[in-house]
Amino acid sequence: MASGGYQAPSLEEPTGFGSDSVPDDRRGSAMGGVASAPLFGIDYKRHEDLKIMLDGNKDGQKLDAMKIIIGMIAKGKDCSDLFPAVVKNVVSKNSEIKKLVYVYLVRYAEEQQDLALLSISTFQKGLKDPNQLIRASALRVLSSIRVPIIAPIMMLAIKESVTDMSPYVRRTAAHAIPKLYSMDPEQKEQLVEVIEKLLKDQTTLVAGSVVMAFETVCPERIDLIHKNYRKLCSLIVDVDEWGQVTILNMLTRYARTQFLDPNKELLEDAPFYSDSDSDESDDEEGDEKEAKPPKKKPYVMDPDLRLLLRNAKPLLQSRNAAVVMAVAQLYHHIAPRNEAGITAKPLIRLLKNHSEVQSIVLSNIATISAERPNMFEPYLKSFFVHASDPTHIRLLKLDIIANIAGETSIHTILREFRTYIASQDKQFAAATIHAIGRVACSIPEVTETCLHGLMSLLSHKNEVVVAESVVVIKKLLQLQPKENKDLIVQVAKLMDTVTVPMAKASILWLVGEYCSLVPKISPDVLRKAAKNFPNEGDIVKLQTVNLAAKLCIANAKQSKLLCQYVLNLAKYDQNYDIRDRARFLRQLVLPDEATALSKYAKKILLASKPAPVLESPYKGRSQWQLGSLSHMVNAKTSSYLDLPDFPEEAPDPAVREVEGDPWWGKQTQTVKKKNFYEDTESESSDFYSSISGSEESGSESGSEDSSEEGSSDESVSGSEGEEEESGSEERGSGEEDTSSDEGDVLENLKKRFIKPKQQEDSESESESDDSSDDTSEETSSEEEPSPKPKPTQPKKEAAAAKKKDVKPTATSNESSLLILDDWDALATPSSPMTPASMATGDMLKPLATGMEDLSLVDKTKPFYQIIDPFVVPSKTHDLLNRIAGQGLSVKYHFTRKPHLASSKMLGLELIFQNTLDSGLSGIAIGSMRLQAGMRMKDTSTVMQLTAGSSRTVTVGIDFNDTLQPAKFDICVSPGKKYPVQIEPLAGELLRAIHITETDFLTFQDKLTGMHESSDKVTQAAEPEAIKTAVLEVVNMAPVETMDTAVMRFAGVTFSSSLPVLLTIQFKDSGLRLTVNSEKMVINSMILKTVKGALGTI
Repeated sequence: MASGGYQAPSLEEPTGFGSDSVPDDRRGSAMGGVASAPLFGIDYKRHEDLKIMLDGNKDGQKLDAMKIIIGMIAKGKDCSDLFPAVVKNVVSKNSEIKKLVYVYLVRYAEEQQDLALLSISTFQKGLKDPNQLIRASALRVLSSIRVPIIAPIMMLAIKESVTDMSPYVRRTAAHAIPKLYSMDPEQKEQLVEVIEKLLKDQTTLVAGSVVMAFETVCPERIDLIHKNYRKLCSLIVDVDEWGQVTILNMLTRYARTQFLDPNKELLEDAPFYSDSDSDESDDEEGDEKEAKPPKKKPYVMDPDLRLLLRNAKPLLQSRNAAVVMAVAQLYHHIAPRNEAGITAKPLIRLLKNHSEVQSIVLSNIATISAERPNMFEPYLKSFFVHASDPTHIRLLKLDIIANIAGETSIHTILREFRTYIASQDKQFAAATIHAIGRVACSIPEVTETCLHGLMSLLSHKNEVVVAESVVVIKKLLQLQPKENKDLIVQVAKLMDTVTVPMAKASILWLVGEYCSLVPKISPDVLRKAAKNFPNEGDIVKLQTVNLAAKLCIANAKQSKLLCQYVLNLAKYDQNYDIRDRARFLRQLVLPDEATALSKYAKKILLASKPAPVLESPYKGRSQWQLGSLSHMVNAKTSSYLDLPDFPEEAPDPAVREVEGDPWWGKQTQTVKKKNFYEDTESESSDFYSSISGSEESGSESGSEDSSEEGSSDESVSGSEGEEEESGSEERGSGEEDTSSDEGDVLENLKKRFIKPKQQEDSESESESDDSSDDTSEETSSEEEPSPKPKPTQPKKEAAAAKKKDVKPTATSNESSLLILDDWDALATPSSPMTPASMATGDMLKPLATGMEDLSLVDKTKPFYQIIDPFVVPSKTHDLLNRIAGQGLSVKYHFTRKPHLASSKMLGLELIFQNTLDSGLSGIAIGSMRLQAGMRMKDTSTVMQLTAGSSRTVTVGIDFNDTLQPAKFDICVSPGKKYPVQIEPLAGELLRAIHITETDFLTFQDKLTGMHESSDKVTQAAEPEAIKTAVLEVVNMAPVETMDTAVMRFAGVTFSSSLPVLLTIQFKDSGLRLTVNSEKMVINSMILKTVKGALGTI
């Protein structure tokens, strides 16, 4: 890379917790001395002991004290009183101590500003430290001191770090920019200059951070993005995940200001000269012909917009839900409608995540489906509600189903709604009825069916269902009131039974609005409402007053006295709204003297009203950018940036042109500019398709979701197959492709390695040189031009090479470090190659053998070896007792050994015993009901047991490192099934391993924090008794140690081979147990199991 030998630090390096950095002579004291104490359970008398250790002269004690302090901070304990003692050690020459001190200072620098200011000179010296981690940590601490007086010092430090050779330091400088801006906004002009310089950085490590700084400080300065637009589009696939989200959101707003709306229909301009000079016959026929609609211009997408869409498209396969959501909002806001559909399937895939992710994704899908219902209609069943869904997820799915309902799917949806109405969740049942009303309004063909279905719900036992049905029926009846006169009468009869205020108010409004259609029952409804007026809710009282006023106008003979009575009751009501409404309506319908307004009372109160429009509540959220917090809460947040409108005329695309731009492609001088986009698309598509399709790619996505991701790959890349083909042909004819397929690699190996004997010695040196050149070309393709392809061997020489054996000579591993295509360096003297072995596909075996010696393999990685169990307990567990099994008894026993079918399967012995006086036949293991990821292998056949006999059968179960039971059936003729389940024990899910104490401590240093569980046992015992008790309950192996105060046991999980470490420390108060493993559930269960076993000694 540009920094020259820089390697991106791991997450553990900045904090100094990596075990590789702790010297061996100090590791013993750290683990067996002070650090072996219960770190987080001792008060240390307000940290006096820690202060003494920090003030000492030994670096080992200082390092141990800092580890304890950082551990206490991680547990949430207050360590601010140690600030003076810690800050003095910032000048330590030990880099490990200095790293931990910086971690502490980042946490407390803002609280202890005065003391931190005294060490600013030390932080400035740290900016020039040879270690990039120290430089970055010093800048991080300096930016954490929120004192405006040091703003100039921070600015100088940021400017200096921007030009640092390490991308990690430059990224930290980008992180410090928003901190300085929030502390001193007057520094904006200088910060903009720094951001402009960082935007030109070519490394992916810096790109995401500087865009975040740009969004915080100067999001309106889009002129800074012009020259870097194509670079950001090209780098986005390699940026870290959160950087991808930031860049995509920023580029969405940028595209909305620089490109035309791809979904806007453009009309062709009228010709300058009309066709009036044509033949007279055309003029005569012109009146008869209809006016022709104006012609529409075909939309031509800007190449830069196409570049953005193509480079963002592979990110739909990302494992990070935020990245997929960012790409989806990008396509929704700036892509043509016919291309936005490719985001549907990736969004559906996100619904398999946790409920928190589902909630965000579903809210965005609800907004998209409100505008584009056809986009998600093929995935209708993915939105069906599950019994385990929380209420807010159910409501979101219900809203989406109502959005995407169509004529073809409406019957399926109505059947699904019928099931939802019976739910015990009252809120969900009411929302379902509201969704039925929305569907009835949007699809006129089913309006009548939905209306009658809702009428049948009026007799439902759940009053919430009845009330919501009345409210929805009221809205539907407004569509066709005259045709549904009988339904209005039927709804009015519910006045005595309905108790929900909103439903009562809806009935009163419906009767009052259409009182002319039901003149006989409307006065009676008013009478019943007036009778119970004082006890009703406010909304019911308001509608009662309105009904009285309407009937006083429409049927004064029968309703005038009732109207006066209701208005008198409302006049003295406690609610001022009701009192004001009564005074207003009295003067309107019962004035003491005729007024100008009272003449128009009928037109005011009985005017026809438009039918309500039932629509999704998420339809109005299209103004917000998808995936933003403002969209989620439906209100503008403080940091939200408005989504700009598309311009009427496209701005000049020349602003994005850069002379000698490497991101535009070097072949643009001889090839059309279009080829750059085709190459970009095909390369990114091929790269990401190899992620999900090949296990050898070594990418982060892995192969866990191969089936799901594979199908997503096909759908995402299917529309560009022809363009990718043409792009690959142009690349093949124009330049040499550095990444050939398997066939080309195999052919090149044959041509290079299988040579006549007389040519072998003479060409070995030239081949070595050429291969070195090829390797350097792959690592720095931008710095050096590609070498010309070597001429291939003639067919005669290749045929002669097949007849002769290759005699490789052994060379050192150092010489074969980069020369991957040197046969002599990769082969071993003990395995010469023969033509027969080459023909059978063994030609690549020496290549694999040599690969093991490359520096890509970390030889310092801790090593362990799986061994046989020390103890195999004889205890059996009941699987099926003889009473439940009607004479058949089944017990199981853990063998602590892998099954023959797979090394990931734990072998178990099932002991079948017939306790009857007669024989049993047809005994077999039936259907299996296993959790996802679990497997079970049964190699037994159908058994027969005579009276009193027994038989042992071995089965293998892969519990997938979980404590979920393996459920299956035991079948016995004739037609009997007994459901059983095997409960795994945490201690039996392990395999014993042999490991050295050094490697044990290395693993343990990396498995801290949430991967560590500890507890105390007050009862002490002899070491031999402890060892016997532990090995009886957990399948581990003891680790040899020289420390008599500590006992260590090690094992790995059966399925994932993850290390599980157990440490027992002898204390005056008893024993302290510590378990370290990535599997937190297994951690706690093993700790509980061992504690119980030691408690019985």
